[in-house]
Amino acid sequence: MNEVFSFEAEEIGPALDLVPLAARRALDHAGLRLPLEGWRSLAFEDRKRITRAGAEAVVDVATVSAIVQQAHPPALPMPLAADPSPDHLPEGWREALPKGRSIDVRTWASLSGLVRFSLVHCVRRAAKRGDPAILSAALDVLVPRVAAQEADATSLSSHLGPRGDVRMVDVAEKQPTQRRGVAVARVRMRPETASRLARGDTPKGEVLATARIAGIMAAKRTPELIPMCHAIALTHVAIALDVDEAAARVTITASAEATDRTGVEMEAMVAASVAALTLYDMLKGIDREMVVEDVMLVEKSGGRSGHFRRSP
Repeated sequence: MNEVFSFEAEEIGPALDLVPLAARRALDHAGLRLPLEGWRSLAFEDRKRITRAGAEAVVDVATVSAIVQQAHPPALPMPLAADPSPDHLPEGWREALPKGRSIDVRTWASLSGLVRFSLVHCVRRAAKRGDPAILSAALDVLVPRVAAQEADATSLSSHLGPRGDVRMVDVAEKQPTQRRGVAVARVRMRPETASRLARGDTPKGEVLATARIAGIMAAKRTPELIPMCHAIALTHVAIALDVDEAAARVTITASAEATDRTGVEMEAMVAASVAALTLYDMLKGIDREMVVEDVMLVEKSGGRSGHFRRSP
């Protein structure tokens, strides 16, 4: 079946190509065995959709099954197959490894379903051929480069087209999930400026309220400012400003939420940045040496990449 995946297949050492293995994983999860002729009968885009489904953390079995119904000859039913458990190394693993090679359970658990599926495929192939170098070569490539190879297999995580042209990532096939992003920005200023801000004694009036409104408005306009961002229906944006007179700085925390197909990290970062710039604009008449600094994402949740929290 390998030749029909040539649209973006890249050989990964002598034994492994993630593209056909992603499609095989999708079919295994759907409990289907598709003859080569049936696979070739599917439209090119449908084959790509099956491959993408097999590279996801959770295979969209309904979509895979619906596409495969169009194949001629039809797919044959087979027992449903799950990914190798992340909790323990697969059977035959140690015997398949060459001397001096090992992988611990923690590393194994950190691998994605597609990579664990692929490595078990290599275990079986190494055992069948009596060649431990097959698994060793796969480990050399997959374990240190998991994210990069999965992006190659799915083409879902790249902003580059086939000819290197910049493009917006297609998220149409992703399922909406609850998304949240939290970002921080800081504005460092003279102690006198921080004191006047805390007292409300500044020339332009309601500095903090203006910065808060600016941050909220900016979050909603993120796709107009960042070229490859999608328009997202935000459900909530909040801006908190903490004036620290002792440290002579203001810490801005912006959070954005949505139920959508892509994340809201950029909305949170844009909100924090614009709120910080608004502070500068409102206070520059009394302190032109202010510094906007430490703009960063501190937390995100939702989506296939899971939960992220910046270490203190």
